[in-house]
Amino acid sequence: MKKETRTICYDEDLKLEAYQLKGIVQPFPIHFHDYYVIGFVESGTRLMSCKNKEYTITKGNILIFNPNDSHGCIQSDGETFDYRGINISKDTMQLLAKEITGKAELPEFAENVIVNHELGGYLSSLHKIIMNGSKEFEKEELLLLLISLLIEQYVQPFSQSLPLCSEEICKACDFMEKNYNNHITLNDLCLCCNLSKSTILRAFTKTKGVTPYRYLQTIRINKAKELLEQGISPVDAAMLTGFSDQSHFTNSFNMFIGLSPAAYRRIFKEKNNEK
Repeated sequence: MKKETRTICYDEDLKLEAYQLKGIVQPFPIHFHDYYVIGFVESGTRLMSCKNKEYTITKGNILIFNPNDSHGCIQSDGETFDYRGINISKDTMQLLAKEITGKAELPEFAENVIVNHELGGYLSSLHKIIMNGSKEFEKEELLLLLISLLIEQYVQPFSQSLPLCSEEICKACDFMEKNYNNHITLNDLCLCCNLSKSTILRAFTKTKGVTPYRYLQTIRINKAKELLEQGISPVDAAMLTGFSDQSHFTNSFNMFIGLSPAAYRRIFKEKNNEK
């Protein structure tokens, strides 16, 4: 049986708590929280009771608890339980809801156990970058996309009619292309094009097919490729293209290009030596 671990961290930027449980065998008695819980089952199977309903929860299930939703669970197989989640206070959720819907009303999510691969992807990515201590605006972007999709699909009909905001999106792109080597926040983008966070995320994604942060990453990677091709070291390339640290640069470069920055630079160094 693997060792039980519990890891918790609080993100000052997002004002929420992220935690991860691994190798859990203990039962959790019926209880409730005064905050929202959004979690993801990574492995194991449990019998869960929530608001007088019984569920079998297993790998891939997303769990959503509103404040005061009573719930508890016990192990139902011989495996341990792995789970990651985020806790969102009512104050933080109210601010998110106002940003997304224009109304400072706390959402009441209708379902407690769901399977949704898009939501799961947002939640997993958000959780990982919070636990890694990222300062990039990607985490705020992911949180807004996560809550927007939850409200859209599990609270009430959510308007899909969006202004194209073509001029504003062009301003945001131009801002990122000119300032990619600096630390950029979502607030910076909103200020430069005079759109709310929720609007710029939805309009940008609809117009460009990618989120603003992914667009910024692409610019940075393309600029880094040019520098590496010129023989600039990976450390300097990371610094010159606005990456927060070497690890972040290496992981992002590998994800986009399929090679480490050092391996990519080596290809061009060998080509130049052959001349």
